Amino acid sequence: MTQRAKIDTEGPEPGGGSGGGSSAGARSGAATQAGAAIDGAAIAGAAIDAGAELDPVHPVAPPAPLFRAGGLTATAVAERVARGAVNDVPVRSSRSTTDIVRGNVFTRFNAIIGVLWLIMLFVAPIQDSLFGFVIIANTGIGIVQELRAKKTLDGLAVIGEAKPTVRRDGRTAEISTSGIVLDDVIELGPGDKVVVDGVVGEADGLEIDESLLTGEADPVLKKPGDPVMSGSFVVAGGGAFTATKVGREAYAAQLAEEASRFTLVHSELRSGISTILKYVTWMMVPTSIGLIISQLVVKGNDLDDAIARTVGGIVPMIPEGLVLLTSVAFAIGVVRLGRKQCLVQELPAIEGLARVDVVCLDKTGTLTEGGMDVTELRTLGGADPGYVRKVLGALGESDPRPNASLQAVIDAYPDEEDWRCTESLPFSSARKYSGASFSEGDGDTSTWLLGAPDVLLPPGDPALDEVTALNEDGLRVLLLARSARELDDPHVAGGAKPTALIVLEQRLRPDAADTLRYFGEQDVHAKVISGDNAISVSAVAAKLGLPGAENTVDARSLPAERPEMAQELDKNTVFGRVTPQQKRDMVGALQSRGHTVAMTGDGVNDVLALKDADIGVSMGSGSEATRAVAQIVLLNNSFSTLPSVVAEGRRVIGNITRVATLFLVKTVYSVLLALLVVCWQVEYPFLPRHLTLLSTLTIGVPAFFLALAPNKERARPHFVRRVMRYAIPGGAIAAVATFVTYLLARHHYSGPGALDAETSAATLTLFLVSMWVLAIIARPYTWWRVALVAAMGGAFLVVLVVPWLQDFFQLRLVGTIMPWTAVAVAAAGAAAVEFTFRWVDRRFPA
Repeated sequence: MTQRAKIDTEGPEPGGGSGGGSSAGARSGAATQAGAAIDGAAIAGAAIDAGAELDPVHPVAPPAPLFRAGGLTATAVAERVARGAVNDVPVRSSRSTTDIVRGNVFTRFNAIIGVLWLIMLFVAPIQDSLFGFVIIANTGIGIVQELRAKKTLDGLAVIGEAKPTVRRDGRTAEISTSGIVLDDVIELGPGDKVVVDGVVGEADGLEIDESLLTGEADPVLKKPGDPVMSGSFVVAGGGAFTATKVGREAYAAQLAEEASRFTLVHSELRSGISTILKYVTWMMVPTSIGLIISQLVVKGNDLDDAIARTVGGIVPMIPEGLVLLTSVAFAIGVVRLGRKQCLVQELPAIEGLARVDVVCLDKTGTLTEGGMDVTELRTLGGADPGYVRKVLGALGESDPRPNASLQAVIDAYPDEEDWRCTESLPFSSARKYSGASFSEGDGDTSTWLLGAPDVLLPPGDPALDEVTALNEDGLRVLLLARSARELDDPHVAGGAKPTALIVLEQRLRPDAADTLRYFGEQDVHAKVISGDNAISVSAVAAKLGLPGAENTVDARSLPAERPEMAQELDKNTVFGRVTPQQKRDMVGALQSRGHTVAMTGDGVNDVLALKDADIGVSMGSGSEATRAVAQIVLLNNSFSTLPSVVAEGRRVIGNITRVATLFLVKTVYSVLLALLVVCWQVEYPFLPRHLTLLSTLTIGVPAFFLALAPNKERARPHFVRRVMRYAIPGGAIAAVATFVTYLLARHHYSGPGALDAETSAATLTLFLVSMWVLAIIARPYTWWRVALVAAMGGAFLVVLVVPWLQDFFQLRLVGTIMPWTAVAVAAAGAAAVEFTFRWVDRRFPA
């Protein structure tokens, strides 16, 4: 038997479905040819009524359509495309261009600033309208950066897009999800995601997990005529189904579309900034009203100047650049990761991974490469090695969708016997074994199992000693056992006779050791949780130098209660024989102890844990289901990319937290200055041009560079509290120091031009205090940080000494007493800022 089509030559007639014992080979043989002759267009009406709803918890199958084993003809496909019966759900990894432009242009603060800008264009020189041009530039930068991120995400999404296998004209082909039409016949195998609703036509031990839709953890065994729902995935076996609902009519279509959109929300960073902006708005309204009234009263008939100084007080209250900078930092992060073939399906995943303190790793496909090699065959109980090879060859031929272990067996022992497979049991992560029954050439019938020795054998069996010794060398071992029971017997493994041990060597990823070392250096605890034998997993972890690899636990001994399980997880590092449900429970137990958990994996047994983890990371070569639920997909299958993702997240979060302090110090001192002006009933000291200059030199330009600098500090929670504990005292000190200088200058200067001199002195004090805040935020110093701060100071000095810049910004220091007084007040303010920040660090540690 050299072709899989020979496994079952006595299957049902074409077009009538198939039983549980049929194989994919039989489906692709004569039945497919016969089914191809059926004109799909003639029986399109047999599809399920598109209006029929499936109850996600207890689905009831509507009348099943006629199953065409060969799929639709080209003519039938064209007819369905023409009438719009296609799977046209727009699955996007990013916002549309229209959404990006709208999101950056039509904001609350852009509206406020836009109105103020229009007013200033009419009542004041162009210098006082510079803030409007800055906002236009900022908005343009934000749009350009997000469009770059969109282009990167969309390109990577096409590379990583799952392509379901569809039968058409008697042949199979992989097509894009959007290319599926109504009544298409779609094949399923382990790890495949059900992309549209349908009805099963063929089933070969087909088990589908619907827990992501229904919450029910147990896989559902599907038979011909049973419904399948989009969003579920195959955990074992294979089969094919007819698409009965496509596009937006499919059960999970709306959820899938919403979940796949590019988003900048639902993260602590974004929600924290939104909270800050909400409070800023509340403060702005009464302060602005008071400022407007006071300036109109104080200035008397000079309405234009009163309006200009009022706008000068309102504009700096708005931390408009903070939102822009956050968007830009995220977008640039996406582009950087995209260059490393890392698809970020949800932007907050960058932030989330920066907060991770525990990463759970699946061994197979993550620490080891997918392929394996058979290194030895050990027969047991005097079994004939030649006969064992025949059995292994037939077992390999019986599974149309072999996993990595069985593929290694197939490569080592090709099938050369004309044995007929009468029944098969696909491999399942929950069972830990697969099996098949054969009618041998001489008429004998036998049932064989292939799987985990410690599952198939009772404790104390002599063969387990050999297995343990092999596992300790990091080798993987499968047991071939002959069962005396029927394959559909729930206790088929009971009393099975061990016949041979198949020794497999796993290929370690060359980059795994360095990646694990990086996590250790970054204080991220790695936990290896695998379905393989615990001793074998421990040996692999030890070879990779994972600290605590000797602390190995067989997950079958773990307590089911979450608190007790969490204690074991904290104490140990390596866990073997973990079931898919246990992986999910372990993630939940770690989260219950306050950990932020990332889960990596590539197999269908990892899907539930990936979904529940704070951050799910899938390999690009992983199953379709894992890629669908993961927030991050490593398209190059390189485990070494993960540190780059962590570093990018830490850079974004750490730096945004730093520069947010700069923006909010400005907001605080602007509000307090306005209140002090209202209380003292004096003219507002600044025109918009002054604060545009200060904002550019002490916040805008340096914040952009600081936001993109390297930062390896792990992100910490409570963003708002951590930022405001510096912003409030820093802004208050800057406001008081500036207002003191202003009052002293009002007392010192008199006559024509006094207001300009007073403003210049106050501007000098505010600039120097703000520069000291910048100097603190820029720590720890490097050559470029020192150069950045020095360049900002130099730029301000140029404005003070170049005559045309003096006139442009209306800044001119008069005399020597008041300028030096301004410097002295600023020095006292800077000292107060330094002392206060240090006290805050001690009194309110982050």
